[in-house]
Amino acid sequence: MGVRHFLTLSDLTTTELYAVINRAIELKAMHYRGEIHEPLKNRVLGMIFEKSSTRTRVSFEAGMSQLGGSSIFLSPRDTQLGRGEPIEDTARVLSRMVDIIMIRTFAHSGIELFAQYSKVPVINALTDDYHPCQVLADLQTYIEQRGDIKGKTVAWVGDGNNMCRSYINAAKQFGFKMRIACPAGYEPKARFMEGAEDLIFLTNDAREAVKGADLVATDVWASMGQEQEQEQRVKVFAPYQVSPALMDHANKDAVFMHCLPAHRGEEVSHDMLDDPRSIVWDEAENRLHVQKALMEFLMAQARQ
Repeated sequence: MGVRHFLTLSDLTTTELYAVINRAIELKAMHYRGEIHEPLKNRVLGMIFEKSSTRTRVSFEAGMSQLGGSSIFLSPRDTQLGRGEPIEDTARVLSRMVDIIMIRTFAHSGIELFAQYSKVPVINALTDDYHPCQVLADLQTYIEQRGDIKGKTVAWVGDGNNMCRSYINAAKQFGFKMRIACPAGYEPKARFMEGAEDLIFLTNDAREAVKGADLVATDVWASMGQEQEQEQRVKVFAPYQVSPALMDHANKDAVFMHCLPAHRGEEVSHDMLDDPRSIVWDEAENRLHVQKALMEFLMAQARQ
């Protein structure tokens, strides 16, 4: 079998995604019981960061350590990538020295090129197009607290960004509906919605999107690389702030998620993260557990 990568949720089947999530829940329980589980002992994770990070770096580094392995942090300042070495050359060399690689970068085409030339599994830890590891953690969190997400309704409020696009991929594989509220011109492009048209309802009205939702999710209005648009986006997105009052339009047992970091007073009201319906801290923690399960899965596939 060829090397399996995780660049989008579509790289795994629905059955495999459920298996990873269920394994994450199991690994989490083992972690809380203090059990030592080191299937990746003496294995090395290479971590390439071209975008800053808190949750991604700590969760992958801690996760690899807990699985018995080690990790190497690599930034453009520390590697020849920052001095113009072709991506494919770096991939050829690095994948002969480490056992698995995660990349957090800008252009999705870059990680696709890297994976094409890598001899070991490559994990997308965020690109401008997708953020599949975060949505995996979100799905784990929902399943833990509310059960299967199949047949449920997810409301996305804000920018049609990489998180929104990964949720669209998840809708196709997990069978839930999406109600997406974005300002005109900020909706996800048609190519990201292909194959999910029957599952998606687009609107410019946040209340309309949230009505009847089981899960409400949002993200910052200006992602990394869009800082120069911040002032303009704050004006355009002002009607799309998620607050307890907006959540009142969702189903009674609806939950709220945000991938963090959050800008309180912008995409979320100052009190939203502390609302009883908010499960953002569990969501953040689950990055650790679901990525451990993902690395375990990909490494097992690589040994077949």
